[in-house]
Amino acid sequence: MKRAMSAAERTGEHKARGLMRSTTVVSAMTLLSRISGLARDVGFSHWFGAGPVMDAFFVAFKIPNLLRRFFAEGAFSQAFVPMISEYRSKTSEEETKEFLNRVTGTLGAVLFVITAVGVVAAPVLILIFAPGFLDGDGRYELATDMLRLTFPYLFFISLTALAGGILNTYRHFALPAFTPVMLNLVLIFFAGWVAPLLERPEIGLALGVFVAGLVQLLLQLPFLLRLRLLPIPTWGWAHAGVRRVLKLMLPVMFGSSVAQISILFDTLIASFLAAGSISWLYYADRLMEFPLGVFGIAIATVMLPSLSEAHTESSPEQFSAMLDWALRLVILIGLPAALGLILLAEPLLATIFFSGAFTRFDVSMAAVSLVAYAFGLLGFILVKVLVTGYYSRQDTRTPVRIGVATLALNMTLNIAFVAGLVQIGYAAPHAGLAAATTTAALVNAGLLFNGLIRTGVYQMRPGWRIFVAQVAAATAVMGIAVYSLRLQFGEWTELTLSGRCIALTAAVFTGIVVYVACCYLGGLRPASLGLRGQRPAATL
Repeated sequence: MKRAMSAAERTGEHKARGLMRSTTVVSAMTLLSRISGLARDVGFSHWFGAGPVMDAFFVAFKIPNLLRRFFAEGAFSQAFVPMISEYRSKTSEEETKEFLNRVTGTLGAVLFVITAVGVVAAPVLILIFAPGFLDGDGRYELATDMLRLTFPYLFFISLTALAGGILNTYRHFALPAFTPVMLNLVLIFFAGWVAPLLERPEIGLALGVFVAGLVQLLLQLPFLLRLRLLPIPTWGWAHAGVRRVLKLMLPVMFGSSVAQISILFDTLIASFLAAGSISWLYYADRLMEFPLGVFGIAIATVMLPSLSEAHTESSPEQFSAMLDWALRLVILIGLPAALGLILLAEPLLATIFFSGAFTRFDVSMAAVSLVAYAFGLLGFILVKVLVTGYYSRQDTRTPVRIGVATLALNMTLNIAFVAGLVQIGYAAPHAGLAAATTTAALVNAGLLFNGLIRTGVYQMRPGWRIFVAQVAAATAVMGIAVYSLRLQFGEWTELTLSGRCIALTAAVFTGIVVYVACCYLGGLRPASLGLRGQRPAATL
């Protein structure tokens, strides 16, 4: 006789369905973003290739993007979302709106000053980020001119992230996840149609970044207005809520700066390697970011406000159960995705980018980077999800301490791996940078996980051993099937474009079908991911 569900179990089932729906929405929107992003990068590779021009652009675009992670998705978002969740739960609507006004005005003023300084200091920033550009090939001057146009993107995208944080807190996930699509569409338009009309076509890329940032911000405003959540910017440095956000931000800002130092160090080393190294790493990273964004960032985006709410309501069992659900979903999706990227690295790059100025040599150089990144995909996704277990409880210090340790490891491995590959005469020493990043991500994820277990914040529910065995077995069979099929097509760069598309579609489709079938035959069911049974267990 079937046991009746308890109230706690019914609540868990309801939350599980809500989380799955929200994650699906964000994943779908992020998938559109990643597809349009791939289309953008295909255009970049076709029109500009992988050489000095793209090296200069990627550095000029990377600098405001790194600072964006520092101010927007990084320190600010992780501190802001738990705070607005708390205001929404414990204060009046008027107090919440006052909080939003003060935060918007303060953040906007600070960003405006930083943006102005960045535009003026563009030559110095390029010198810091890419000193190897001073070799006289024109990359330094070009990157400086580009940065003066790309740096204001920081101002626009940070305010866009603030608007997205408000919408996510009120469970409107679709628009913030869709917004990056506009960035990609604008950049495609400027690269393909505006740039050829300019005296210096490469400047059209940087101009596109500026316009794209403005478009993304403007897209949010009507939706905030309709929800009566559009902030009226007001200076509020002394406001209690702003002070608390700043207090929570400080450790995360330090942690974000740690991460950005690591990326800066990667770029610095790559600028001294062969021309094209920065571009090869970029294209590989873009493909690796596809599953990371569609699944990892989507899950983390949905989990942060949900975990913050569970923490505010003092529901530790629900908190642990939701985190367990997220981690199982990460393993279910991340493990086969990582193996798929490893096995199909060169076919993916050849199919997507091999045309125009992007040569066969570029494909092979980017492929070794993608393989190195793919080994760490599970670590990258886990870090995104696990940090929500800290930030949702307003614990911003622990991830920073872990970040400092992994930064030291990453920088040490950067030097060791690249120097070692150069020493043995390996043709693609830039892959050492990807391998170092992968290793540091896996260590970071392990330390974050251990911290949640050790403090009792997360307690593993029963069935993990069986679950992991089922996923691992299905992934192994999928890998054998995909690799066998890949061998049937020979050298991918010798195939026609239509041939590459057909072959890649067949390989990916086969992998998905085999994996899903093996999961089902192995006894894995959707209920394995649910939140039924709130009592956590220490055993596996």
